[in-house]
Amino acid sequence: MQSRMQNPAMILTGAMGPIQEIFGAIKTGGVEGEILELVHLRVSQINGCSSCVDAGTKTARKAGVSEERLATVVAWRETPYFSDEERAALELAEAATRMADRADAVTDEVWDHAASYFDERQLAAIVLMIGITNMFNRLNATTRQIAGAWG
Repeated sequence: MQSRMQNPAMILTGAMGPIQEIFGAIKTGGVEGEILELVHLRVSQINGCSSCVDAGTKTARKAGVSEERLATVVAWRETPYFSDEERAALELAEAATRMADRADAVTDEVWDHAASYFDERQLAAIVLMIGITNMFNRLNATTRQIAGAWG
């Protein structure tokens, strides 16, 4: 396997700094690290970004996500390993990632369910994590970034 080019955020001077600032801001939102990592991993699975799935699995493991949860996040609805709070975050992540699947992708029901567990600041962190992950997934998939190449 060979990537088409280096990740665009690494090529254009000044792009990676603001992206890292967004990641830093996300961490100040009051959401448990494990939940943010599960959101990142699930979004990356949906988008088929092998580089982000690989990196996301490693960072989730470092954040304390168990092997059972790592192995089953792809099927989180059918497993007993996730809390109601985590399920709400994963449901929001899936809806916001699969926007083209239906006209009202993030329904009031999905949003209200997440909002029953997370305050506005926490929701902002989760939505930003979903957005930045989707951005990286698109950059990496388009340029065929190789799993494991980023360390």
